[in-house]
Amino acid sequence: MSLKNGTNNSKSTGQIIVVTSGKGGVGKTTTTASIGAALALKGKRVLVADADIGLRNLDVILGLENRIVFNLVDVAKKVCKPQQALIKSKKSNNLFLLPASQTDEKDVVDEAEVKAALDQFRREFNFILVDSPAGIEQGFKNACAAADKALVVTTPEIPAIRDADRVIGLLTARSVEPLLLINRLDQNMVRRGDMLSVEDVQDILGIELIGVIERDENVIVSANCGEPVVYNPKSKAGMAFNRIAGRLCGESIPIPDLGADSIWGKIGRLWA
Repeated sequence: MSLKNGTNNSKSTGQIIVVTSGKGGVGKTTTTASIGAALALKGKRVLVADADIGLRNLDVILGLENRIVFNLVDVAKKVCKPQQALIKSKKSNNLFLLPASQTDEKDVVDEAEVKAALDQFRREFNFILVDSPAGIEQGFKNACAAADKALVVTTPEIPAIRDADRVIGLLTARSVEPLLLINRLDQNMVRRGDMLSVEDVQDILGIELIGVIERDENVIVSANCGEPVVYNPKSKAGMAFNRIAGRLCGESIPIPDLGADSIWGKIGRLWA
């Protein structure tokens, strides 16, 4: 790779997308790894960057935890050359990891340093996916610093949706386009009225839907094996992540109709 002195120029073409949510535990890291791997399968050069300083996990999801030497903080502080911190995936020549530091505090770097660190990779990659830490403090601000777009990940649960709504407001204030990704949808629970439907979540958050991931135990198995679920051809979640990658590449791929009425629709019919 030729990252000439780590500087950016006017020929930058790579798109930086932050994967965020506000709430922890909704699947941001799995989403980052899975969509990154799916984009790489499509022939795109992809960098997945872990911005969760002090609590890194993206390396584990990709099975690369034993190969880390330098990290995002080292690049931001110019301790190493940019390419020295990159780790190539075992499964793809198109997929690279920029890990987070495990020992530093989240405020060891500021937004300007993280933006400069990530911007210099735009010339070498088609997509740079940034795994944001939970919350809306400094770690979130750092992760969003260079972003062109955001994937806002939420589960169909009120606490997660409320936090996602807060994050959407912050992204909009930063002129970062938010796209909605609904994770861990359970159609049986939706049909019973025990879970919000895709339509419900869309109505509440009011942003464009990029994809829906159904609950799938293969995601847990894949994470424990250090291999993104998109490599499992039998996984519903893997197929859904592949479709999302296609949409990010500009492909016209319809979002499947999961066929469950919204809770609000059921209530409306009861009162009709």
